Amino acid sequence: MEYLAIIVITFISGVVGTGLGGLIGAILRRDSSKIVSLLLSFAAGIMLAVVCFDLMSEPIELMRSGELPSYIPVIVVIAAAVGYAVVYLLNFAIDKKTNREVKHIDKDHPATADDLDELIHADHFETHKRANKNLFVAGLVMMSAIALHNLPEGMVIGASYAGVKNLTANLFSGSGFIMAIVIGLHNIPEGMAVSVPLISGGMGKTKAISLTAFSGLPTVFGALLGYALGGINSIMLVLSLGFASGAMLYVVFGELLPEAILMWKSKLPALSVFAGVLVGFLIVLF
Repeated sequence: MEYLAIIVITFISGVVGTGLGGLIGAILRRDSSKIVSLLLSFAAGIMLAVVCFDLMSEPIELMRSGELPSYIPVIVVIAAAVGYAVVYLLNFAIDKKTNREVKHIDKDHPATADDLDELIHADHFETHKRANKNLFVAGLVMMSAIALHNLPEGMVIGASYAGVKNLTANLFSGSGFIMAIVIGLHNIPEGMAVSVPLISGGMGKTKAISLTAFSGLPTVFGALLGYALGGINSIMLVLSLGFASGAMLYVVFGELLPEAILMWKSKLPALSVFAGVLVGFLIVLF
């Protein structure tokens, strides 16, 4: 029953979240995004609070209670660094693949992610759009890219649930549920980035939205892996939580916050982050 519960919650977060983004992309223009910007920044604040006040603090509490040795904080830091590096390298690999398709570094595609299309790996779609060709191929590449880095995001959800007792009764509470929600929100703009080029390339809206939602399926597999590893023993739980923390810190600082700011260049996203941190702190506390 525990694994079934994990499958259900991550299916909603990964598949439904990405599919919802695909639906929005099919109906609205992608640059109609002020509300999405505030949602992403608020989710980033909550995620940051959960990582700092829950995921990374749980191993410290186990150490102080005598259940784990005193060197556990070092393991947490190393695991977090590995988690951050894995997601970073996945994104780097996606960009490298994109570089082979379209000239990437030029006046329209700067070396740093200071444009939303560059950040979400959709820069080649914009080039194809201007050339009015290969939009379908651009959409497929985007779908593969999103599917690839949904795997470690799923591991975050699974690892967050790994230490929960009586999971079926506590499925909709705690850090695991919070992570499922914020990752689902994070998947919305990614789903938009997949469906828009597919539809522009001639694919029917229903099929494009279905394929977009399918790209969120690796979230489920990642969650099952994270939950299984975290449930082996206390050390594996610490490693899983540390890895999840690092992965989420990359998502917060490397994806969510830049996406939110680039979607709406205003001071309000920063205020939304602040509100998210406060709300996340209260959620963890109570």
